[in-house]
Amino acid sequence: MPKDLAKVQKKIHKKKGATTSLHENSRDAKRLRRAGARSDKLEKLATARGKALQPYLRRISFFQSAAQEASGPFTVASTQALIEIYLDRDSTELSTIQSERRPGRPTSTGEDLLKQRIQVDANEYKSGYWIPDMEDVENLDRLKQWNEQWTSLGTLKYVRIAKNGTKHVSSFPPKGKS
Repeated sequence: MPKDLAKVQKKIHKKKGATTSLHENSRDAKRLRRAGARSDKLEKLATARGKALQPYLRRISFFQSAAQEASGPFTVASTQALIEIYLDRDSTELSTIQSERRPGRPTSTGEDLLKQRIQVDANEYKSGYWIPDMEDVENLDRLKQWNEQWTSLGTLKYVRIAKNGTKHVSSFPPKGKS
């Protein structure tokens, strides 16, 4: 039995012919409703997944641009400097939002979300920030050639670099403290 909306519509159209009217509670109408609901659900899930992956794509894109500017592999100290530059990306926006707010007024939702994102990134950096391995020359070349698609990230090696300088091998996709 077809599950895709287009396939269900095609099958019903072949069965019924040119007639497009269906009884409200007929089998074919129920099949169309189920297939439509299924395709809506799958579309929502794909959108939510894309939104959830967006921060990781931005992060790797930042490190890709840094890798393209560099001539050779990075050390742990230079990678930590890059991470701190990346973590500082929202500080100017946060300071402008805070300066525009009148004294005595509560924080805006945008400011709260920005503070939360900064805090989450800072906590991740304390335990180990998930990034591509910038010390491996082969991995650095693959990172430079990355086409900014999630599906092509599986070829890269990843590490977690903590604020205290420890480096641990990690996996793709990121899962907790992998």
